[in-house]
Amino acid sequence: MRYPKFLKDGGTIGFVAPAFGCDSEPYKTAFENSLGKWQKMGYKTHLGPNVYEGSGIGISATPEKCGEELNNEYCLGDSDILISCGGGELMCEVIPYMDFEKMSMAEPKWFMGYSDNTNFTFLSATIMDTAAIYGPCAAAFGMEPWHKSLKDALGILTGKTDTVKNYDLWEKESLKDEEHPLAPYNVTEKTEVKCFPDDLCVMGGRLLGGCLDSLANLVGTKYDKVRDFNNRYYKDGVIWFLEACDLNVMSIRRALFQLREAGWFDEAKGFIIGRPLCFGEEAFGLNQYNAVTDILEGLNVPIIMDADIGHLAPMMPIICGGSAKVAFSGGTLSITYTFE
Repeated sequence: MRYPKFLKDGGTIGFVAPAFGCDSEPYKTAFENSLGKWQKMGYKTHLGPNVYEGSGIGISATPEKCGEELNNEYCLGDSDILISCGGGELMCEVIPYMDFEKMSMAEPKWFMGYSDNTNFTFLSATIMDTAAIYGPCAAAFGMEPWHKSLKDALGILTGKTDTVKNYDLWEKESLKDEEHPLAPYNVTEKTEVKCFPDDLCVMGGRLLGGCLDSLANLVGTKYDKVRDFNNRYYKDGVIWFLEACDLNVMSIRRALFQLREAGWFDEAKGFIIGRPLCFGEEAFGLNQYNAVTDILEGLNVPIIMDADIGHLAPMMPIICGGSAKVAFSGGTLSITYTFE
């Protein structure tokens, strides 16, 4: 696994928009505030050509332009790391324009983003054998003040943090809107991480995963290299981290069935499941828990649920492709990265 160099003091942070850009509120104001914060901290910033674009369908620009931006910004030396401007809806259409061979030959860079950015963070690990970070997008760093999860993300990018833990509270309803673009996370709900079948587990392996909505689209395509990844790292095993955006409980169950039957979970050592956006919903006796456990319990590995990953903030930064030790005890989830 290739690990990019950490961001140094005074380094350059590059911003790209392979999914949505920051062309509309509240994201534009939040993003511009984040630029000032980064610069105050001593970092330089570099903006890709699509950062303020909104001409695309479900993404910032055309798939061709989004792919070109990512290829160029990843392979050129203007930036030390890359942070995605935002999530999106159709970043899958950008994949055919990503030059994985060219990026694999370039000096690796940390790329951070979540949700639709799974289409790169996941493929970076499985195709390019290069670690990437499933974590907050650019506009989040404009909030006042920063939540600890953003400090953790910066800590991972700079190499000053190797362990992250779940946070005490989470956000059910965001206060961020056009009139309050810099609002911090509205954390009002007590975090209650669960573990099945036991309340205690320790596991080690390679972290792999992202947004289930995006992952289900990749199964069986020519970009599906999970079998190769499993073969490369079968001695380590895989700890899958998964969360859902638009999927309801039935869709979550169907998507997990699809991934399981495609052989993706053949080397699974365990699962970390984030709070789904449909948190608390039920349908025909199915809820967010048995939608997952009924499909995965036959694998006889730990299943950690309601973790701080994904669309219901805050989110722990997860290194996709990274080697890690995961521990759960007394309601606390911790992930320690070993960078090997």
